[in-house]
Amino acid sequence: MKKILFILTIAALVSCKPENKKADKTDTKLDSMQPISDKALENAVIYEANIRQYSPEGTFNAFTKDIPKLKQLGVKIVWLMPIYPISKKDRKGPLGSYYAVANYTKVNPEFGNLTDLKKLVNTAHENGMYVILDWVANHTGRDHHWLTEHPDFYVRDDKGNPVAPFDWTDVAKLDYSNPNLRKAMVGEMQYWLKNANVDGFRCDVAAEVPVDFWNNAIKQLKETKPVFMLAEAWEPKLLKNGFDMVYSWDTHHLMNSIAQGKKNVKDWDARMKQIDTMYQKQDILMNFVTNHDENSWNGTVKERMGDASQTMIALSYCTPGMPLIYNGLEYDMNKRLRFFDKDTINKTKGKVWPLLEKLGKLKNSDEALNGGKKAASYTKINSSNNDDILIFKREKDNDKIIFMANLSDKEVTFTTDLSGEFLDYLTQKKMVINKDEKLIFKPWEYKILVP
Repeated sequence: MKKILFILTIAALVSCKPENKKADKTDTKLDSMQPISDKALENAVIYEANIRQYSPEGTFNAFTKDIPKLKQLGVKIVWLMPIYPISKKDRKGPLGSYYAVANYTKVNPEFGNLTDLKKLVNTAHENGMYVILDWVANHTGRDHHWLTEHPDFYVRDDKGNPVAPFDWTDVAKLDYSNPNLRKAMVGEMQYWLKNANVDGFRCDVAAEVPVDFWNNAIKQLKETKPVFMLAEAWEPKLLKNGFDMVYSWDTHHLMNSIAQGKKNVKDWDARMKQIDTMYQKQDILMNFVTNHDENSWNGTVKERMGDASQTMIALSYCTPGMPLIYNGLEYDMNKRLRFFDKDTINKTKGKVWPLLEKLGKLKNSDEALNGGKKAASYTKINSSNNDDILIFKREKDNDKIIFMANLSDKEVTFTTDLSGEFLDYLTQKKMVINKDEKLIFKPWEYKILVP
């Protein structure tokens, strides 16, 4: 891989704000990370970092120390949950919501400072990872400086009061009919590309912001540097001229339902067909068993998926798309992290770390699991029990993998047209399958077979 040197000069990094000048002078290191590209997305694993809760310290520096460990899991993209100061007015809980932003171009002092953030980004780049920031474009906190400096930036009710989106009483909705807001918002996003060398953004409730804003904004961002853009949304329209990836929400909900015995393999097959009709071949879907919202509000992986947890994790890696690790998953975390107060993760390795390590290695190295804009093919393979047994093939060029699983809580005997000698990737044992031979899979048993 060619190395392109980016010299982070003082002139490029100096901010007009005095608080950032000292930080910029300390950053003289060369960044040799190749700009993010479509090719890099093909075999990527994305990691969501909740800085407040990741460590007892809750700081950038504490997280930065662990970045080399994430490399062991095949992580290629680090997504930082909002890093900005949190509004105090109408705050929820002692510390407030990360998504009630008080200032788009400052760092939450809980986490550290700009220098610490830049160290985090540089360390990620040194370890072959890109960094994207969580961006909250739909609304701001209730004491964001725009409310007094630019009151016309906000949607207001008949009495002139800022409107809260949904029932989120700690934030105020922005008005995208105002061209000045649009210009200002792009400028705030540009700030982080220029001053922290981040590689893109995960955009909160992206479907609530006009699509034409995103299309124009992303075009402008890419004029500064190549960026990766993830929308917290499922709508295909967001992918046409803007975002690279959206959430596969329906797949996630289906995995929960299968794990709970409410749906089965036929429903999975229907979802795969739906994806083919809804999305274009170059569209990327993010697959996940958990994220910050699911964990805090809907339950842990164990609560929602029970004994099917590891099977669903493996499925999220093997199905087309990009798999997500939400911090704590790698440590078998079975607690709901508090959202508006300090919490932390017990970093004791259990069963999930070695699984993610193996899955990450396969995802990174085998083109049969490519899930980007030139993804490997997905082909359903029938069995004698298409309600409980899921078998599919992923293939690209000379690489091929077979995913085979019992997606039920009972032992299943079945046959399949599949035949040949395979390597069970997770156990590294040979497995011979003869056509119409009876196979017996225990509840939630799964295999990833390499021909």
